Amino acid sequence: MANRTVKEAKNVHGTNPQYLIEKIIRSRIYDSKYWKEQCFALTAELLVDKAMELRFVGGVYGGNIKPTQFLCLTLKMLQIQPEKDIVVEFIKNEEFKYVRALGAFYLRLTGAALDCYKYLEPLYIDNRKLRRQNRAGQFEIVYMDEYIDELLRNDRVCDIILPRIQKRSILEENNEIEPKVSVLDEDLDDELPSDDEKAEDRETHRPKENSSSVVRRPRRARSKSRSRSQERDRRQGQGNNNNRSRDYYDELEDYDRQRNRVRNQKPKYEENDRRQDRDRERLDRDRMRERERPRYGERDRRERDRERERERDRGSRHDQRERDSRGERERRRH
Repeated sequence: MANRTVKEAKNVHGTNPQYLIEKIIRSRIYDSKYWKEQCFALTAELLVDKAMELRFVGGVYGGNIKPTQFLCLTLKMLQIQPEKDIVVEFIKNEEFKYVRALGAFYLRLTGAALDCYKYLEPLYIDNRKLRRQNRAGQFEIVYMDEYIDELLRNDRVCDIILPRIQKRSILEENNEIEPKVSVLDEDLDDELPSDDEKAEDRETHRPKENSSSVVRRPRRARSKSRSRSQERDRRQGQGNNNNRSRDYYDELEDYDRQRNRVRNQKPKYEENDRRQDRDRERLDRDRMRERERPRYGERDRRERDRERERERDRGSRHDQRERDSRGERERRRH
């Protein structure tokens, strides 16, 4: 069968390598057109050419769960199980970024914790952009270092559940891996001066003290001229304060005058406002009367017509009664 794992393949995490991908997604990959046409009879050498043709990463998309080409090639690598040296060359490839992403994803699925930290952490310095297809079929931008961080920290990447690995802190406590050294820390260490450089800077900036250069200044006694100048300044300050207080009172008087003037003018403004309000009300009443006149005239005309009709009915009824009474009298006579 074309979908079987090769005979020479070893179990990964105690199971068949293809079983690392869920059965539903695996069956969708087997039914996809790309798997049947492009992934049939692929070897490790031919797989490199297909990986170089990748243009995005991703898992499944659409309502009917369609797999991406990236996921199809991942399942193909799990099926043929290439050697570790080939996978490491995938990861070290700097020319094709999607080949590196494919190798990192395969190593995270099949590799041990030490290998994952050893080969994937150096990729944090890769800041190239990757296109990733989400479940809705739309593309989004993700950087290579973010993609590697998701592989090492998240439980699910590209819709595939990743095997659990030991935390780095536990490996460091067991002395199985060296402590992590960030590239930013190295840059800061290069920029910060060392202790020897600090000591040299202190010696260079320290002032030279010689007995000949040190001259004591004699203590000055207070002079009478200084006290006189202070007294003169104090008097000038009092004069300025007096002038300032005068100006302040003048401004207050001007403000009071303006306020009284406005208060005196207020009744005039209020009288004008009242007069305008009365005129406005009178105009409104006249307009309402003009509008209601046709209505009243129409109503009067209708009432007059009704009265006329009533009078006609009364007259016709009276005439009918008169005729009936005459006929009755004539019949009695005969």
